[in-house]
Amino acid sequence: MAKVISAMTEETSASTKMVSIKHTRVMKNANGNDVTVMDYEETIPVEDAISGAETTKADLESQLAECESELADYIAIRDA
Repeated sequence: MAKVISAMTEETSASTKMVSIKHTRVMKNANGNDVTVMDYEETIPVEDAISGAETTKADLESQLAECESELADYIAIRDA
């Protein structure tokens, strides 16, 4: 799943900037060609979007650390 992120041209107030996030995915059409379809669209404050992205980044970094530890264990077993 991919996201198309863009700034909103209309702001709800002078201090709140909004972003539009279109959640998309690639599917095959009847001819077998790849087509991009939009699952849904959301409009949220940019600060909420930033917080969500930072949380996702922290989760992914944690998963990467676990994966690297697993990989080191597998390599150690292979090389033993």
